[in-house]
This record gives sequence, structure tokens and C-alpha cells, in this order.
Amino acid sequence: MSPFNLETCARPNILALEPYRCARDDYKDDGTNVLLDANENAYGPPLPPSITGAIQSQPGLGPVINLPGLNRYPDPHQVPLKQLLCNLRQTHVHTQKKLTPANLFVGVGSDEAIDALIRAFCRPGQDKILVCPPTYGMYSVSAQVNDVSLVKIPLLPGPDFQLDVPAILSALSSNDAQNIKLAYFCSPGNPTGSLLSKSSIEAILSHPTWNGVVVVDEAYIDFAPDSASLAEWVVEFPNLVVMQTLSKAFGLAGIRLGAAFTSPEIARLLNALKAPYNVNNITSAIAEYALSPAGLEVMRANKAALLGQRDRLLREMPKIPGVGMLKGGTESNFLLYEMLNKDGQPDNAVALAVYEGLAETKGVVVRFRGKEHGCLGCLRITVGTEEETTRFLEAIKKQLEQVCGAGAQSNEEEKEKAANAVVA
Repeated sequence: MSPFNLETCARPNILALEPYRCARDDYKDDGTNVLLDANENAYGPPLPPSITGAIQSQPGLGPVINLPGLNRYPDPHQVPLKQLLCNLRQTHVHTQKKLTPANLFVGVGSDEAIDALIRAFCRPGQDKILVCPPTYGMYSVSAQVNDVSLVKIPLLPGPDFQLDVPAILSALSSNDAQNIKLAYFCSPGNPTGSLLSKSSIEAILSHPTWNGVVVVDEAYIDFAPDSASLAEWVVEFPNLVVMQTLSKAFGLAGIRLGAAFTSPEIARLLNALKAPYNVNNITSAIAEYALSPAGLEVMRANKAALLGQRDRLLREMPKIPGVGMLKGGTESNFLLYEMLNKDGQPDNAVALAVYEGLAETKGVVVRFRGKEHGCLGCLRITVGTEEETTRFLEAIKKQLEQVCGAGAQSNEEEKEKAANAVVA
């Protein structure tokens, strides 16, 4: 039996919180009502008819966005959108139980869920969250904003960057464990690109005494093997939260739509403390279309194209002099590579010079990650289109030549030299 007890884990003031209610919680609009309850402007938004007509699409040809209807507040509950997310993640690979909209919180990207969980469970100045660097930076940012301390258990050294389960279990068994309310795990990891093992997550969820919440951030899960998502597993564990977003594989970073799958009890807390209309009408219309059969077909075609370019980078990057090891995994839409100095060692100065030179002289922007734990001399490279990949490969080869000179060796050349040395 799980030791998790929501009544003693969550903040008492959040447990007692009554969510904001509006008249349309009780009286749904069927399109024929006279709506005089929310102090909206009945004349509509100041948009010319030519613009509203051009932006709207016909049913079946894209999302139907009712721009003249933007004078009305959006649906605070988003049940149709939540059901589509359930349909997407209900694979019955990890459980035979059913996901329902009651298992969901939706918000402004995954970042809203990250912050909402800390506000729901962590008392400022008293409680802590556990993180495993190198990882997504917003966990620590949200913790600092909410005056919550960090417990850091680094991932095991590359190439796989997996969880150090014994160290995590030890931290959750310590005298301070009662103040560790949340454990954030990124899978696939950012910046590592590695999918965390299901058995590791299960071992932490099965801790015999820890009364806290396991949060698995699956922002990049659609680039991992099919059925890798643990979203439906939330029906088996009362203290599991699985966060996702439409910003990555769905290509919808601009609409800021994220979701948290969890137990109905935790979802109820998150929905109680959110702003009443946190997901706007345009976002929900576009998201619902993206999750429809037509939208999913396009997403999967785009994903296949990106995976093809990811494979191309995996083939071509080791051939470039000055490029070192691939660090981490390949289950995402980015790759983490070392940049080498003339001695063949990963080097932050080289990586930073390559990063700056690519952006300032070649118009190619990647991400310097050399200051992250275990990422010495590393650049994180997002997979782009075929044309973008071609331009990047040409640019980084030239930039490394400029930074390191002719003495730089490729990773393949280093491996061949090492093999010959062993033979000799």
C-alpha cells in the first residue's frame, strides 16, 4: 500500500481552497442564450470583418477559430480538449484502467504545471523539491520563486544519464525526507535526450515511507519509441504526475498549451488554484484540431521527417573534426555533442567559441550547455529541416576549423587511432 497521503502532503490552505466559480459552471451556453453574467462586451472585439473572415477556417480544413467570439471568456474546464489528450495517451500498454478528463490539468505550457505543483505542495521557506541535474532549468527557477529549496541528486554519468536510484531512495529515506514534497524527473531528459527507465521510476514510486509526489516531465516523449509515455500509469499510482506539452512534436510552442496527467485528487487541487480562464479560445481551438485525426496525421509525418534528420546528424557529426562524443540519448528532437580542443578533450572554451561564432557569423543558433553537470564542452543541437541541417553541418565544420585549426580530429578518427594503438 502506498504511503502517500494527500491530506498531509499538500498545503492545508490549498486543500481548503474553493475554486473560482462562474454562472456558466451551472448554466452552460448552447449558443442561443443571452449572456449577461460575466460583464463581457456584447459588441465583440475591435477586429475588421476582412481579418476575421481571412483567419477562420472551414470545418475539416483546419481549426475553426471564432474570432468574433473572442468577447466571451473561454471554457474554464476544457473537457473536450482533455478527452482528446486522454485518447492520445490511452495505449493500455502500462495499465488496463481508463484515463478520463478528471485525470487532467491543462495550462500555459508545462511551466504552469511545474509552478502549480510547487505552490500546491511546498510551504515557502520550509519544503524542498528533488531534482537530478543536468535537467530542465525551470524546476529550480520555480522553486526559487516560491522560496523552496533544492535537493540535487545528479544523474549517473553519461552516456545514458540514468537516475541514481539508490541515492534518490536514500535521500527520500533521510531525516529531511518529510520536507521533500516533489521529485522532478525529465524523460526524455533535457539536455540529455535520454529516456529514463520505467523500472527506475517504479522503484521511486514504490518507496515504502516517502509521502511525496513523483513528477515525470515528458515534453519530448513523442520523439521516443511508441508507447514510451507513462501518462496512463497515473491511474495506478496516486502520487504520480506526468507532464506533457504541444510545444515539441506538435510544433505548437506559440500557443503555450501543456498538460499534467495525474490522479483526480491532485488534478482537483491544481484546477482549484489555477487562474479561472488560463487556456484561451484560440489555444484550445488549435489544440483540439492538432489532436484530431487530421492533426495527428500531420504531426506524425513531421515527426518522421525530423527523425530522419536526427539520424542524418548521428551519421555526419562524428565525421567532423573537433566533434567529440554524443552525450546522452537519441530519444528526443535534439542531440548533445562534445566540442574538442586540439588535444582531443572536451573544452568549454572551444564550445563557447563555436556557439558564439555560429550565431554571430553564420546565423545558426544552437545552445551552449557546457556549464551543466556532466556536460563539459557540450552543445545541444535541435534537429531542424533538411535545409537547416545542411546549413548547420556546413557551418559547424567551418567554425570548428576556425576555432581549432587544422589540428582538430573527428571522433571517428580518434576511435580509429585508439583501436590501432590497442592493436599495436
